[in-house]
Amino acid sequence: MPRIRRSPAAGAFLDGVNVAALSLMVLVIYQLGRASLVDIKTVLIGVISGFILFRFRINSAWAVLGGAIVGWILSAGK
Repeated sequence: MPRIRRSPAAGAFLDGVNVAALSLMVLVIYQLGRASLVDIKTVLIGVISGFILFRFRINSAWAVLGGAIVGWILSAGK
């Protein structure tokens, strides 16, 4: 890979692939966020989950499970 990276044409191509992949990821994150963060409860669950993930470096599966439990509890109160 380092030898391919040194080639000007291949290096430019790989840079373009990286930018395209990052652009697609940002677009998908934006679309998922718009579809799932629909009220204050979901926004708070998302913000708190993000904080816990980045602060304590827990496995994201635990954040999904915790968010599901909190969402279930909040929806049961209706």
